[in-house]
Amino acid sequence: MAEQSTPETSSPGAPAEGAPSEEGVSKKAAARKSPPKGAISENAPPRGAVSQEASSKGVISRRRLLGTAGATGLALGAAGGAAGYAAAPSADRTALLSSLGADEVMFHGKHQPGITTALQARGHLVAFDLSAGAGRKEAAALLRRWSTTARRLMAGEASASADTDVARDSGPSSLTVTFGFGHSFFARTGLEKQRPIALDPLPDFSSDHLDKARSNGDLWVQIGSNDALVAFHALRAIQQDAGQAAKVRWQMNGFNRSPGATSQPMTARNLMGQIDGTRNPKPSESDFDRRIFVPDAGDPSWMAGGSYAVVRRIRMLLDDWEKLSVKAQEDVIGRRKDTGAPLSGGTETTEMDLEKTDADGGLVVPINAHSRITRPDENGGAAMLRRPFSFHDGIDADGVPDAGLLFVCWQADPLRGFVPVQRKLDRGDALSTYIRHESSGLFAVPGGVAEGEYVGQKLLEG
Repeated sequence: MAEQSTPETSSPGAPAEGAPSEEGVSKKAAARKSPPKGAISENAPPRGAVSQEASSKGVISRRRLLGTAGATGLALGAAGGAAGYAAAPSADRTALLSSLGADEVMFHGKHQPGITTALQARGHLVAFDLSAGAGRKEAAALLRRWSTTARRLMAGEASASADTDVARDSGPSSLTVTFGFGHSFFARTGLEKQRPIALDPLPDFSSDHLDKARSNGDLWVQIGSNDALVAFHALRAIQQDAGQAAKVRWQMNGFNRSPGATSQPMTARNLMGQIDGTRNPKPSESDFDRRIFVPDAGDPSWMAGGSYAVVRRIRMLLDDWEKLSVKAQEDVIGRRKDTGAPLSGGTETTEMDLEKTDADGGLVVPINAHSRITRPDENGGAAMLRRPFSFHDGIDADGVPDAGLLFVCWQADPLRGFVPVQRKLDRGDALSTYIRHESSGLFAVPGGVAEGEYVGQKLLEG
């Protein structure tokens, strides 16, 4: 898990060095057009709405504050997020508007959001199955509703239906909502001929202990945000929008370190305390798009600009791991625990010397070290963009933490990305003693959409 995982940010909205950055991210998206008249129902007031009572007490919304400041020519934070803040000196207002709540990711674009977006502090992964009797028509209507809701919430607006007001006081907070289709979706909708070959079920691995009830699904939604309430609000809205068309199959909740929690940008750490993400592919690399996204001339055509997400719930056996000495933990991973540097020397980003030996002639980086096995140059160039969340779901009946990694990786073809790496890990990864793969899913995530379109429209109306 240590070699390819997305670096996190440590300052609001700013990717860590080498971290992927989302196309179309607007950090302070002022000058947003107002929603069409009547677009928001009486039951779903804009998140910037101010009650008469609040107005009388001198509390103003973020939207009104932005509008007032904008009239003076200041380039201030994201429109759409409402916040009931007490009147404060202008310096305090400026600090408020530069907070991570103002960060916005664009819904429209060549690729869906939430793939190259920097790691977010909070995430929800949820899979749905279409209800009995629901087919292509119902699925299209659902994706249309979901796309509308995602666009509005990512802009810091209320959902178009009965909004729960959970995030009324928040800005967009880097919210992303990403949608995908599972293998079973195509039979349910009569679209088997449009099912990609790359979506064929993953092979069995000897280390799997999979719970079928928490694996796969017709539809998959990934939600991420730097604010837990904003993420939950989006999750609830997506669940409500499903209505009678689809039912939740499984849901998983995750987290990462919050932006700004470290003094400088740093690669993320996982729950084992290891720096996790040193060798993740970067958009600046010339072959990044080829490895991660389906080409415009790809097959099938509706997947152009899309990607394939492998989702695995990987439980970490923390009680066993924490009994190891730091030296033993480093030998399992192949990197120093404090700095993330390879055991062969240097800094975190120094190229690992796989042939270096110690005074006794033994390999400095053990032959079964996780970071050695997962290197792309040790796997025929196989690469995947890892973008995980940690999870902790309490303590089980034996007093053992139910915690680990919600592994999400992206690639243009899982047979050239995840599968060859996992097969090699399956044959002798030192880390396998301390982890357990408990659920799995593979989803086709279509490309992004233009204004007026919904996710999956080319598939469902093609």
